[in-house]
Order: sequence, then C-alpha cells, then structure tokens
Amino acid sequence: MAARRPLVPVLVGPTAVGKTAVALELGSRWSIVVISADSRQVYRGLDIGTAKPTRADRRRVLHRGIDLVDPGERYSAGQFARDAAGWLRDMERHQLPVIVGGTGFYVRALVNGLFREPPMDRGRRDRLRRWAGHAGSMGRWAVRLDPAFEGGGRQRAARAVEVALLTGRPLSWWQRAARQQGVMRPWSVRLTVPRPVLRARIEGRVQSMLRAGLVEEVEGVLARGVAPDAPGLDAVGYRQVVGFLRGELSRATLPEAIASATHRYAKRQETWFRHQLVGHSVITLDATASPPSLADLIAQLWEERGR
Repeated sequence: MAARRPLVPVLVGPTAVGKTAVALELGSRWSIVVISADSRQVYRGLDIGTAKPTRADRRRVLHRGIDLVDPGERYSAGQFARDAAGWLRDMERHQLPVIVGGTGFYVRALVNGLFREPPMDRGRRDRLRRWAGHAGSMGRWAVRLDPAFEGGGRQRAARAVEVALLTGRPLSWWQRAARQQGVMRPWSVRLTVPRPVLRARIEGRVQSMLRAGLVEEVEGVLARGVAPDAPGLDAVGYRQVVGFLRGELSRATLPEAIASATHRYAKRQETWFRHQLVGHSVITLDATASPPSLADLIAQLWEERGR
C-alpha cells in the first residue's frame, strides 16, 4: 500500500497581508522549511520589489523557491510544482514544510497535482475546434458533458468540451486523478484584513521599497541587458518603475501608481483564494493581529487538528 501523503501547512493571502512575518514567527516555534509560492521571488536580483525575506531571515529560517532563475527567464506553475515536490521529498524527518505565498496558480499546481493532458487524436481535435468556433454557448455544452465544470469563460468551456468528447471522460475526472497523484495534502490558512488596512499596508510598503532603492534595483537589471518587458520586470511595481524610467510617470506620481496597481492585484488574489481553494477545509484568520499572536494561534490549531 502506498504511504499516505503528508499533511502540510499552506499559508496564503494577498500581498502585504503579513505572510512572511507570520512564517518567520512560526520558524521560532517549529523547525520549518518555508517553500515560497511566489512567482516574483523566483527571480535573482529582484529583491526589493518582491519583498523577499532578508538574508538574515533566510539564515534564521530555511527557504526554498527563492532566487531560482534570472530575470528574462520563464518559470511556470508546473515547474514550481515539480521543484516543490522534490523539496518536499528531500525534507529531513524533523523539518516541517510550510508553503507560503500569494501566487494562486503555484499553490493550486502543488496542491492539486500536475494535470497532464491525455492523448487526443489531432485530426478529431482540429475538427472539434473548428466546430466550437461556430457553436453556441460553450458553457452549456461544458456543463452537460461535465456536471462538475466550474465555469471560467468560453476558452475554458471549450477545453472542457474537447477533453470530454475526445477522451471519453470529463475534465474534472482527469483533474481528480491528478490530485490523487499529488505529493501532499494541504492544511490551509488564509490571512485577510479589511480593505482599508490592506491599502495602508500596501502604501507603507511601497514607500519603504522606494526608500530602499527599488528604482536603482530596476536600473541595475536593465543595465545588464534585460528587456524592460521581460519576465520578472513585468510584475506589479517593476512595471511602474520601468514606466518612470521611460518618462511615462513622474517621481511624484510613481508611489501612487505602484500602490494602486498593487491594491488591484491584492483584490484579485483575495478573490482567487476565496473561490479556488476547493476540495479541502480552509482556516481564515484576521491578520490585523500581531505576527506572534497569529503564529501562536496557527501552532495551536495545528496541534489540535483532527481531535
């Protein structure tokens, strides 16, 4: 019989909600290894704008998933899931992995397993796609063929129809099969704060990043020949600094431009985590409490799980 997959804490929430601070506090209570599920922190040299934990923090608590590729290289959710699966397998017996991050697709790829598309006849696929281009509501067809279809637009609906008709099984069946091959079971904690509090935290973080040299960080990356729209520099914050360096924004308007874009991104993150962490229970905590208090509560809930 195969060994049961380990239960792993997963700490999620929008940017600036305080995930890193809570994770570091957990590191003073447990022997943990943080696996960063942050699509921006994978880039070497993009430190200030991604709010990476400091080198001192990383000496205190071991982190994986940081500084993996250079700006300009692509790093997908699937690659993260494969790498993270390796980090989980290599964990020492006394270490507890904790997944920490705000990139929903990274979290889902790891928690749900990697969905590998089943083989489908190319000729039949091409004919079906031509038909789908002229068909009516794809959403209605998708639900008829896969009652578990959750929606998400015409393209996703067309894919659900395609998989169901060409493989004989609905897309949700293949996704469940992928989850059963996953390397872990999630114990999810979602941090949240009221919108005004989050906005204030974002604005404070932006000012701190600019004082710490965010503009100079971007100038250095561009000086190494990285394209202004390269992967990494296309992230929120970096994109606005690139605009400033091109003369599209003034120094006076730069902080508000970054803060507004970050707040919109945070709202999308919150929406994603409210609706996409499906298939397992999620503990939601008010992160207006201090990081030590939150860490104490998370540790208590972890010890009480299953009782």
